[in-house]
Amino acid sequence: MQNDYGYEGKLLRTARNERYLADIDGLYEAMAEGAIVEGISYLCDSDMHLHVKLGNFNGVIPSGECVYTPGNEPEKEIAVISRVGKPVCCKIIAVDRNANGEITPILSRRDAQAEALRRRISKLVPGDVIEAKITRLDPFGAFCDIGCGMISLLPIDCMSVSRISHPKDRFRGGQIIKAVVKTPADPAGRITLTHRELLGTWEENAGRFAPGQTAAGVIRSVEDYGVFIELTPNLAGLAEKNEDVRVGQSAAVYIKNIIPDRMKIKLSIIDCADVPVRVPDYDYPDIDRIDCWRYSPDGCKKVIETVFNT
Repeated sequence: MQNDYGYEGKLLRTARNERYLADIDGLYEAMAEGAIVEGISYLCDSDMHLHVKLGNFNGVIPSGECVYTPGNEPEKEIAVISRVGKPVCCKIIAVDRNANGEITPILSRRDAQAEALRRRISKLVPGDVIEAKITRLDPFGAFCDIGCGMISLLPIDCMSVSRISHPKDRFRGGQIIKAVVKTPADPAGRITLTHRELLGTWEENAGRFAPGQTAAGVIRSVEDYGVFIELTPNLAGLAEKNEDVRVGQSAAVYIKNIIPDRMKIKLSIIDCADVPVRVPDYDYPDIDRIDCWRYSPDGCKKVIETVFNT
């Protein structure tokens, strides 16, 4: 049996998970094999025990087994109570049966996380492309589950080349994305991620457009010298100064010129509207690592690139 250490929720409705949780024999099999299983936490009681609907059973994760913390540091309450109503991964460490014959699996999320850190997360190196689940959006970045509820940060400036004012412009809670490991895990399993390297180079993005076309965009910045309009998450152009537009508006823009050696796209605003902008679903390249990514076209004096040092 090989655990895959995916984000919480990935195992929930799999045949493997359902087989382990169908009956008491499955519980004992999962316990013997050290299998990671998943259920939905439905309650955190006053003693900080998490109660979990685990297939046909109601299990309990005792306080102290809810979150992996390095050096046996105390669990933070918010890290426990914030799991209520959400999938949790865990290992079965005991099976209790009371006088009425009711069966209660005793669980450890901590053990599942410690194993994920030891066997997978600690072995990730800069440049590795991994799957992640967005768990929270803050002004400075997105927190991502990279395996068994182990959280890493994707900073806002690493989300795309095109600048944004808040991570909600790029992602939504619960979204499954791909990301690139930027820094390796520290002792607590924290890794810094980056995303822009998966969204194409300037040339690849600019190649979708041609002078004379009118395209849809999003106004990202209004400056004294012009308006920056995002055409794709990794491509923005500049239009003339316009005091009647606002950041976040949708815009129809006429493409006047594309200048590769300066990485410039000159635009003219045709119309703007207060239309909600949809968070994109990304079409990622089918790769599992990146060693070096160069955004700038050949011959461009300005160089934007990322070199991942392992």
